[in-house]
Amino acid sequence: MIDLYFWPTPNGWKASIALEEFGLPYRTHLVDISAGDQHKPAFLAISPNNRMPAIVDPDGPDGAPISIFESGAILQYLARKTGRFAGATERDRVAVEQWLMWQMGGIGPMAGQTHHFLKYAPQMGHDIPYAKDRYRNETARLYGVLDRQLAKQDYVAGDYSIADMAIWPWASLWEGQDQTLDDKPHMARWLKAVGDRPAVQRGRALHAEKRKTQHDAKGQAALFGKKE
Repeated sequence: MIDLYFWPTPNGWKASIALEEFGLPYRTHLVDISAGDQHKPAFLAISPNNRMPAIVDPDGPDGAPISIFESGAILQYLARKTGRFAGATERDRVAVEQWLMWQMGGIGPMAGQTHHFLKYAPQMGHDIPYAKDRYRNETARLYGVLDRQLAKQDYVAGDYSIADMAIWPWASLWEGQDQTLDDKPHMARWLKAVGDRPAVQRGRALHAEKRKTQHDAKGQAALFGKKE
């Protein structure tokens, strides 16, 4: 059984959705990022970048246990382990991998900064119009790229894949990023199609009651390195 180190955030949902889609048995270990659990030595031994999600698979390569951090690496590992959701041919695999990397280097960081400067920074006394505009506009540009890609096919890399599993958690929060779908009909269609999948719903619902949108001074310090 795979051990999932998790908190209900878009990055955490990538791993929980993937485990549900792959049908792999797992048990969840909560990493309360607002309480500083990500900085504890036991978790750092698994995820040296002190970020969740992370997994430990007792049945790793050659039957030996393996721990994996970084959500994209987790998705790629699970796809290789099961032989699913990563493309049937080399050309298909390249398509999946490039859109997975697009999420990891684009949508994830940009939408994450949009959330931070629109929501969290003002709570901390920092209202920075330039930062709000910078990240909101770049997120809008990226969603335009996504919409144009989805105009050509049902899913981002052709068939449903780990690329969709990676992109959907961030894209599903478009409203909180001050975005619109009025000019992105293909993205809107895709958001519903992916969101209607039972495995996606189960992964998204995992410990949803613990999700927070506001944090006290202690939580801010744990999340953002802000002194209390």
